Amino acid sequence: MATTQVILKEKIKGLGAEADVVKVKRGFARNFLLPQGKAYEASQGNLRHTERLKAIRAEREAKEMAEAEKIASKLKKVKLKLTLTTGQGGKAFGAITTMDIAKGLTEQAGVEIDRHQVVLERPIKNTGSFEVEVKLGFDITATVKLTVSAAGESPAAEGEEAAAE
Repeated sequence: MATTQVILKEKIKGLGAEADVVKVKRGFARNFLLPQGKAYEASQGNLRHTERLKAIRAEREAKEMAEAEKIASKLKKVKLKLTLTTGQGGKAFGAITTMDIAKGLTEQAGVEIDRHQVVLERPIKNTGSFEVEVKLGFDITATVKLTVSAAGESPAAEGEEAAAE
C-alpha cells in the first residue's frame, strides 16, 4: 500500500480540513483528490503556501461557530411537543427516536439539524417531559425541552369504528 502526502484545499469529511497535510493512498490522491482540485501534492514549495489556506479555514470555522451559537440560542427557547401512538392500557407502539426529534425541530421551530446531533441514550417509549441534548459542534450544546403525549385513539379502535360505519 503506497501512500503519499497531500495538502487539502477544502474540508473533506473523514479526512481533514483546509491546510491539513494528510497521508492518503496514492490512488485516492491521483484519481480523486488531485483531479477534482480538492488537494495538491505536499511538496516543499506547496507547503510554504499553507498560510492562505489556514486563514480560509479560520474564517470558515468562525462562521460555523457563530451559526452554531445562533442555533443553540434558538433551541434553548424551543418547547417541542411530539405524540406517541399508544394502545389500550397505555402500551406504546413504536418510540420517539432521534429522527423524530430532528424532524419535529424542523417542523415546529424551523431549525434544521442532523439526527446525529441529537443525543439520546435510547428511544423514548413513554409519555412525559424530557430534556434532550443537541450537540452542534465546537463544544456547543443546547438542551431542548421535549413533551411526549399519547395519541388520542389507538389504531385498533379506529379500525373498529370504520367497520361499524
